[in-house]
Amino acid sequence: MKVVLQHLTKQFPSRSKGSREVVTAVDDFDFEIPDGKLIGLLGPSGCGKSTTLNLISGLLSPTSGRILFGDDDVTDLPPENRGVGLVFQNYALYPHLTVRQNILFPLQNLKGAAKLTKEEMEEKMLSAARLVQLEDYLERKPAQLSGGQQQRVAIARALVKVPRVLLLDEPLSNLDARLRLQTREEIRRIQRETRVTTVFVTHDQDEAMSISDMIVVMEAGVVQQIGAPQTVYDDPVNLFVAKFLGTPPINVFDGEVKDGALYIGDDSVLPVAGAPDGPVTAGVRPEGFILKADGPLRCSLNRVEVMGRDVSVVSSHPAAGSAAIRSIIGAENQVDEHSDTVRFALKPNKTFLFDKATGGRIRFAAEERTAD
Repeated sequence: MKVVLQHLTKQFPSRSKGSREVVTAVDDFDFEIPDGKLIGLLGPSGCGKSTTLNLISGLLSPTSGRILFGDDDVTDLPPENRGVGLVFQNYALYPHLTVRQNILFPLQNLKGAAKLTKEEMEEKMLSAARLVQLEDYLERKPAQLSGGQQQRVAIARALVKVPRVLLLDEPLSNLDARLRLQTREEIRRIQRETRVTTVFVTHDQDEAMSISDMIVVMEAGVVQQIGAPQTVYDDPVNLFVAKFLGTPPINVFDGEVKDGALYIGDDSVLPVAGAPDGPVTAGVRPEGFILKADGPLRCSLNRVEVMGRDVSVVSSHPAAGSAAIRSIIGAENQVDEHSDTVRFALKPNKTFLFDKATGGRIRFAAEERTAD
């Protein structure tokens, strides 16, 4: 089931007494979610991602714009008539009911032509329980389950009615790191098996990039970029997207373009043919550094962290936007830890230029000279 958001906008009254200003939580969101895909809505707190999810579910009504499921306009339909399954951050299970009863609950409330026999409900409940691998826990109550198991019960309950659209609102936030990894893999497996169109809200870019077919990056209610996770990482449209995606985060420098070259400090560090002369913000991914004895970028060496297959070189530079520059290089590289200085060449495809005023991307023609 494709989901079409047509110029979706949601405004709330200002919380300030006497103010007539409105707060725009979602601003002209226009996008078609393809049938059967898992879409990650990604952004910092307050960016509008949960509001967008609540608009799709029907828990909120848009100020303007339309919402379509397939060819059906559902903008004015109540949540119970939209055919959505909704999974919350806090599980929202009934503590006095068993796993079996929690999963059965949505089916027991069906009325009219949709009403099922006890045998049909039991069959659907077992199918949903098997899908989330909880068939051996049906007689337990939520308090007897781990956090990851409780979240899987919530997913089974959302899926048991075979929803047209599955909506997940930060479903992993309450889990520890190990369970979070395990449960996100389960969510991806379940989505692929069911092929239900899924919208997954998170502020964790690792989660979004690891399981999504496409990600939507939002800031202050405005969509910044939409695309496949790796594409958005490799080709950010602006500084916000570049900084939001990536672990460790992108390294940012004050730079200047002069005569087709990028200067960081006094050093010409990279040819950037086609970029206009003037001050810029330069971003270099951690994997965009090449250790070279005569590299053009000279940094002060702070320390070296061995991480197994990789080495993290932590250094500093007066033009850097943060106290520490983190460069990830292969473990085969030998760094002189007793030196005060470390030198790098830069990979053109991992180096980005941004307008200092707007943060918009400045394109340049890369010249592959760094691997010499």
